[in-house]
Amino acid sequence: MSLMRGLMMEMPLLISSLIRYAAEYHGGREIVTRTIEKDIHRTTYAEVYRRTQQLAHALTALGAEPGDRIGTIGWNSHRHLEVYYAVSGIGAILHTINPRLFADQLVYIMNHAEDRFLFVDSSFVPLIEQLADKLPKVEGIVVMAAEDRMPETTLANVHCHETLIAGRPEHYDWPRFDENTASSLCYTSGTTGNPKGVLYSHRSTVIHSWCVCSADTLGINNRDSLLVIVPMFHANAWGTPYAAAMCGAKLVFPGPHLDGQSVHELIESEGITASAAVPTVWLGILQYLEETGKTLDTLERVAIGGTAAPPVMVRTLQEAYGVRVCHAWGMTEMSPLGTTGVLKGESLMLPKEEQYKLQEKQGRGIYGVDLKIVDDDGEPLARDGVAFGNLMVRGPWISSGYFKGEGGDVLDPDGWFPTGDVATLDAEGYMQITDRAKDVIKSGGEWIGSIELENVAMEHPGVAECAVIGVKHPKWDERPLLLAVRRPGSNVTPAELLGFFAGKVAKWWLPDDVVFLDELPHTPTGKVLKTALRERFADHVLPTAGVAE
Repeated sequence: MSLMRGLMMEMPLLISSLIRYAAEYHGGREIVTRTIEKDIHRTTYAEVYRRTQQLAHALTALGAEPGDRIGTIGWNSHRHLEVYYAVSGIGAILHTINPRLFADQLVYIMNHAEDRFLFVDSSFVPLIEQLADKLPKVEGIVVMAAEDRMPETTLANVHCHETLIAGRPEHYDWPRFDENTASSLCYTSGTTGNPKGVLYSHRSTVIHSWCVCSADTLGINNRDSLLVIVPMFHANAWGTPYAAAMCGAKLVFPGPHLDGQSVHELIESEGITASAAVPTVWLGILQYLEETGKTLDTLERVAIGGTAAPPVMVRTLQEAYGVRVCHAWGMTEMSPLGTTGVLKGESLMLPKEEQYKLQEKQGRGIYGVDLKIVDDDGEPLARDGVAFGNLMVRGPWISSGYFKGEGGDVLDPDGWFPTGDVATLDAEGYMQITDRAKDVIKSGGEWIGSIELENVAMEHPGVAECAVIGVKHPKWDERPLLLAVRRPGSNVTPAELLGFFAGKVAKWWLPDDVVFLDELPHTPTGKVLKTALRERFADHVLPTAGVAE
């Protein structure tokens, strides 16, 4: 059968087109940065585009070529944004690096990526000094700072960002190439073994940006003042720097200052209407608001992802502060958006409590991402909101494999990517993560989802943070152990907290023990580090261990 081709222009979807559009149609829109030194820096899309073109010339002069990996270790800022667009624009590959990783992991991923140049914030120069002799591929380092704020350093081949671009031509003829060309590289530590590289394309990034701007997802638009809290080194800040340019939203970057007071000051001073962050950041903001009695007058909506948002957080933001919460889910391997919690029209007709139950889920399927759950044999399970199984995804912005083939073939025979999450899907398309596959508690041949237990514990007014892990049990194989951090001033006891679960979960799901800790360990992306907790409590003896049941 012969198919007829349409008569449409074949224009490649390239990242350079995003910043060019923003400068042409939203050139006066502000881009605001709180610097490392806590100054407020103001610029515009037009100015950032001019400087991005100068940086593109500078990169070419340094010898950067298409396909080269160029690393960044930086906070959210206007200079980091310039690097985002200049590197990918010339056909090189932007490699954002998480500075919160352990030193050996940093060395591994920079060498594995074969970074030729590094762009670093001044606060990370001491870190690079410690690692430099282990980075043989790095030919030069650019410090993202002004000349008068350049740190003294023992590093060789160091350039100042401002000096490097000064006097360069302000126009750059962006090359036109295949939209499937690699654009950026993020390493994920959510896999077993060494971190693995996820290699995005220009096409996947631009399509994902359209999705982020959609009213049925995060709905970013040109009327928004967007506070980008998610680090630019974490899944490209959930794609928001690209989506903001696509629609002309005002961008506000907090730098490294993510404490409750600093974030609230930016929300007030910059008229923030939308933001996105992991739950730990919102916990800090809510604690500051509670202590000070301050409000969130301009903030209209927030996206919460990275890990499950406690239901009490959703209710508090909406009922106490009038901020609409969009619970979202995704992965680095998914660019990262997979589902969003924008309720369907018919769902808005439900009683408030039923709406909250839907908001507690990780959202519903969005166009561009196919979802299914399967059992351990790969057989599809019912979309009834009850059956839970291994969550599989596929779509145009989802990884088909890892950089340099690490991990081998990751897709199943039908092209589905295994997320490593265990979830339910209902008939309306709402998805709920019940656990990571590695975190599921297997008790007497049945599965217990730790997230639901954590959500209940977080409803208790005396609990600031918690985690549930499985520990060995002589009869049931594993049973749940609740590890909790008390809120300041709280004296909640283990018995009281366990009693709080009555009627909220199945009796056989109830944790067998509660241990209070001063703090929980976290991953570099803000998630609770359950592997460390499992190691620490591997020999914990449950009070039920010697009880016949």
